[in-house]
Amino acid sequence: MIPLRSTERVYSFAKVTMFLIVLNTLIFLYESALPSWALDVFIARYGIIPDRLRLSTIFTSMFLHGGWMHLIGNMLFLWVFGGNIEDLMGAGRYLTFYLLCGVAAALVQIFFNPFSRVPTIGASGAIAGVMGAYVIKFPRARITTLVMIIVFFTTVEIPAVFLLLYWFIIQFVSGVGSIGYSQVSSGGVAFFAHVGGFLAGMLTINMFPAKQRWGRWENW
Repeated sequence: MIPLRSTERVYSFAKVTMFLIVLNTLIFLYESALPSWALDVFIARYGIIPDRLRLSTIFTSMFLHGGWMHLIGNMLFLWVFGGNIEDLMGAGRYLTFYLLCGVAAALVQIFFNPFSRVPTIGASGAIAGVMGAYVIKFPRARITTLVMIIVFFTTVEIPAVFLLLYWFIIQFVSGVGSIGYSQVSSGGVAFFAHVGGFLAGMLTINMFPAKQRWGRWENW
């Protein structure tokens, strides 16, 4: 299931969300231009390596991606769910919230894989926080979603709370299932970063007061 757009109205341009999408894309284009040996050095320097953790990488890792599908998937989810949360909170609080969720996601992943020497990269944890916030603030929204039925693709509107909790359960079960497998010499999906970010978003969203929105259509 691939989310395409939310039916929830956005009342202002999502400039921080767009900035994050552009920034992540530009950094990935830079990564793509590097020779393979230089890319390995770049990822090792700015990605999170729990076994030799540097605190700065908790932030820098949020803006790195491992491939086009990794980038496109993350940016699509950020665009679909980020606009409403930014509209609700305002640009400054939204950016702070996004970064805090990314930090929480990284810390949870480090906790469950403290001796890993594999770099952890990606915006997934921070975006998971945005998705967790969406469950709390827009549970009645519906998400236009691309689904495959047998061999055909179609779009359906799925309640946001169902789609996002289904996604969370998959991440949680996959994370639990990965416990006991060594990640010292092999990569994979940082499931616990997704779980940690999602829960951080759900638990902290109400700590960020909503901005005053003027001129809402229903008040005219």
